[in-house]
Amino acid sequence: MCGRFNLIATGRQVMDHFNLLSLPAHKPDYNIPPGQKILAIVQMEDGSNRAVNLYWGLIPSWAKDRAISSHLINARAETLTEKPSFKNAYLHRRCLIPATGFFEWQSTGRASSRPASDLHTIPGDKRKQPYHIHQPDHALFAFAGIWEHWEHDQETVYSCTIITTAANAKMTPIHDRMPVIIAPDDYNRWLDKKTTVIEIEDFLAADAYRTMQITPISTRVNNPLHNDERCLR
Repeated sequence: MCGRFNLIATGRQVMDHFNLLSLPAHKPDYNIPPGQKILAIVQMEDGSNRAVNLYWGLIPSWAKDRAISSHLINARAETLTEKPSFKNAYLHRRCLIPATGFFEWQSTGRASSRPASDLHTIPGDKRKQPYHIHQPDHALFAFAGIWEHWEHDQETVYSCTIITTAANAKMTPIHDRMPVIIAPDDYNRWLDKKTTVIEIEDFLAADAYRTMQITPISTRVNNPLHNDERCLR
């Protein structure tokens, strides 16, 4: 799964990497949890790409309330065309979610001596070692995402979810799932509404983890209220 990530690049770096003309208000974020607005890149009706803010936690257009979003922060690649929550968005509303790294926790089997407040987002009663998965020099990359438009009782929310797939050999020792990463050469085709389903499936199956580094870090990152460069130490 992918339940926490970071985006510590500057606004100019994001614009240059994704070839954007503008960007919503942006500042580096070291510890991004679900349930808030995150930066995403979508394709507009005129075919241009635009950076927008989307709520992380998908709210299907048919949902009666937005509470469902907490259960839809990830979408399994294997069932995108089957699940009513994801199928339509997968075919018509794909997005890129910029990142410079993400976090995953590996159970060590040791009881934790840290205060419960520091571990409240990491379930279980055993100590878990956090890892930071990132490119060399914390270079930018992009998660595969889908987005949705929801309206109810005069409230409008644009939301998104991160697509995950089965872990590869590099990630398996830490977790059995990992977020799908889209290669830069495929950014525009991933966003393009005219891209065929077969092409999209190729993007989901591509291995963009060859150059990824896995770095053990402090449990400071466990608490989403901690948001500074110490989360990456």
